[in-house]
Amino acid sequence: QVQLVESGGGSVQAGGSLKLSCAASGRTFSDYSVGWFRQAPGKEREFVAAVNWGGAIAYYADSVKGRFTISRDNTKNRVYLQMNNLEPEDTAVYYCNQDPRRPGSTWFPGDYWGQGTQVTVSS
Repeated sequence: QVQLVESGGGSVQAGGSLKLSCAASGRTFSDYSVGWFRQAPGKEREFVAAVNWGGAIAYYADSVKGRFTISRDNTKNRVYLQMNNLEPEDTAVYYCNQDPRRPGSTWFPGDYWGQGTQVTVSS
């Protein structure tokens, strides 16, 4: 059974930084891409970033490009999201997701989610 556990959320002021972490277990971590999605109150869950199985190729939503960095450590079965220059619009619950896919221009999540971690950015 796949398990994803996020950590690292919190409250920061605009311009601050946070680093999220997701620990994965249950199947061979390095076989799959992994990504982050987020959901703000009253909004649909949206794609934030993804990284391929080996960690060499990363993808970002336009809204976070240049501010967020996704990385993974396959020796530790972990994926990270470094978030810099945070904005109030980044306030959301952030979810780790295994095996997201992009058949066209839109990212779709895989079947497995973590429980989410809250990120709150105040102005």
